[in-house]
Amino acid sequence: MSIEQIAVIGAGTMGNGIAQVCAVAGFQVLVIDVSDAALERGVATLSKNLERQVNKGTLAADQAEAAKTRIRTSTDYAALSSAQLVIEAATENLELKLRILKQVAANVGADCLIATNTSSLSVTQLAASIEHPERFIGVHFFNPVPMMALVEIIRGLQTSDSTYAQALLVTEKLGKTPITAGNRPGFVVNRILVPMINEAIFVRQEGLASAEDIDTGMRLGCNQPIGPLALADLIGLDTLLAIMEAFHEGFNDSKYRPAPLLKEMVAAGYLGRKSGRGFFTY
Repeated sequence: MSIEQIAVIGAGTMGNGIAQVCAVAGFQVLVIDVSDAALERGVATLSKNLERQVNKGTLAADQAEAAKTRIRTSTDYAALSSAQLVIEAATENLELKLRILKQVAANVGADCLIATNTSSLSVTQLAASIEHPERFIGVHFFNPVPMMALVEIIRGLQTSDSTYAQALLVTEKLGKTPITAGNRPGFVVNRILVPMINEAIFVRQEGLASAEDIDTGMRLGCNQPIGPLALADLIGLDTLLAIMEAFHEGFNDSKYRPAPLLKEMVAAGYLGRKSGRGFFTY
């Protein structure tokens, strides 16, 4: 099957980024969200990001305009009837994703591939919630999607070889580099990255160094392009906490316990860049 029609569920940060790269790559794209207001915000962000690429010279103006014409939006899951691949990009919440996937499966054909952009949840568990789970796979994009070259491809126990091959093909058509990861919490990148950030938060909590010095140490001592606490603010402290909690529960290992300071900051609403305050002020 040659995939030409892709639907993205969710117009937020990840969803509009995935929609953007799909449209630029030549796919017809449908974006679905719960309200027209959410869709308008997502499309506005997408358009702004396309303009930024044009201004930087990384995308031609006519390519950006053509990409916009390939995108349509809807709040109705019935619009999925012609989709050949659906990518769920909702918030990292198991109950929410399960509810969305059941709605997706009820409105697409039996041969439509269904993917999740989860960063920590079980692909096998999510696949089990739909009919024909062999067509289900994980495709984990990284933020910001238009800039980040990597996509993790995660097979559940049920995922067929043909679904896996199609996921690889689409990823490469998007200009991304895929790596294959096993179905364990965090897969590869977040399994390594998020506990490292969590440890940096422990270091800050214990008063061993200031946030500035922690980040300077890791940038200059480990050649990281951005310090772990600034990266935490960029990712969102609520998202980090959700991932660490999934690790803690999934592995049943105390080494994955979230730092108490991380919990406290999330409780205070200090979520990082999106709230204007995290380990740094924005």
